[in-house]
Amino acid sequence: MPHILLINPNSSKATTEMMVAIARAWLPSGYSLTGVSARRGPEMIVNAVELAAAGEEVQRNWCEGGRHSAGAIISAFGDPGIERLRGLDGRPVAGLCEASMLEAAEGGRRFGVATVTPELAEVIGEKAQQAGVAALYTGISLTAGDPRTLAADPQALEQALAQAVRACVERDGAEAVVIGGGPLGQAATALAQRFSVPVIAPIPAAVRYLLKALRALDAAA
Repeated sequence: MPHILLINPNSSKATTEMMVAIARAWLPSGYSLTGVSARRGPEMIVNAVELAAAGEEVQRNWCEGGRHSAGAIISAFGDPGIERLRGLDGRPVAGLCEASMLEAAEGGRRFGVATVTPELAEVIGEKAQQAGVAALYTGISLTAGDPRTLAADPQALEQALAQAVRACVERDGAEAVVIGGGPLGQAATALAQRFSVPVIAPIPAAVRYLLKALRALDAAA
């Protein structure tokens, strides 16, 4: 049975458990998935310094915990360490940001990102460039207030992100909206049911991306 390792670059085990539950719900039979949390670092990455520092921890988790895994999901929106892991041995690696942006841009759709971390806005724009979809990226819409405080209140988080989604659509002309953050996974799943435009939840998008990559490898073998 192919095993997938979900790597949470944050140190919150509760967040890891939440993200694992979401990811497992999108796995077909015949696959298994477990999660691992960072040993060091913040419980939620909110700026570029923390994001850059997380790459080393992601690599350590993969080398120590992923020896028998067919592929990995890096479950933070900035995809820390993704190129490191892809350069190790060729096993497929999905990042939340890359996977959800590619899915949002399918068919030439213009898309935006709704999220809680203003200090990562520039990084998110760079990720659109790296994914080759910058021409379709309409920009970022941010919630107000401290991101860690907001993330700790599920109801307030969903309401704030709903407003950000509306801004992406009504202000920026987005035809799809990505919810930008692994710890926002539950809110993203709920918001996907509330709008007429596609709202891309990043964890399911990463699962779909990785499954496609694994099946392509099987077909080529």
